[in-house]
Amino acid sequence: MQSLVSFKNVIVVSGNFPVLTGLDFEAGPGEIVLVTGRNGAGKTSFLRAVAGLLRITRGSARVLGVDIVANPGDARHRVGLLGHESFLYEDLTARENVNFVLKATRSDPSGADSAMASVGLAGRLADLRVVKMSAGQRKKVALAALLARNPELWLLDEPHASLDSWTREVLDSTVNAKVAAGATVLLVSHEAQHGSLVPTRVVEVGGGKIVGDSLLSEAIVAEETVKPKQESGHVA
Repeated sequence: MQSLVSFKNVIVVSGNFPVLTGLDFEAGPGEIVLVTGRNGAGKTSFLRAVAGLLRITRGSARVLGVDIVANPGDARHRVGLLGHESFLYEDLTARENVNFVLKATRSDPSGADSAMASVGLAGRLADLRVVKMSAGQRKKVALAALLARNPELWLLDEPHASLDSWTREVLDSTVNAKVAAGATVLLVSHEAQHGSLVPTRVVEVGGGKIVGDSLLSEAIVAEETVKPKQESGHVA
């Protein structure tokens, strides 16, 4: 399998605290990998390291063929992260923020208007400053920038949070189409259902490393095996 993400014994220290402690991971094209684990396990740190936002302290890491240990910023324009932080400028409008992201990532600006319209940011909302927006509207601006960029690697950290059901479906259908064309998705989610996003693999992070990795079908079988039996309610 061609690896679009390859981490080997990756250690990341942030603020004198090890957030990744020897993480090994591989992912190829066309995968949707669900990343699970308890709060504080290192899921978000893992995605931020893949995005090149956390400097790798030790180990080897390649993203889209780029050695991000030596060159942490060289793959960023091909990687899209949608997470808890919007990374938006509050004094800019929605349109200005999207155009800024496209320029900073050397992306084609021609899809900006259609991406904003697809998530309901047409007309007045496109020219509204982010400081006046709700949490859901801000998430839509970040999503519009991601959709307009059309990255090869999608990093989604609780992507449905703060989005209405219609916008969630826009995100899901777009991502599914990109995966069918060979893109890769790393998805962090605590939802029991992930909309129409269907993971192909499930990996579990614990203590800053991967402690479980299985195909989705295997993960479902394992979950059903450990479920307690339902009481029948029959009284003898």
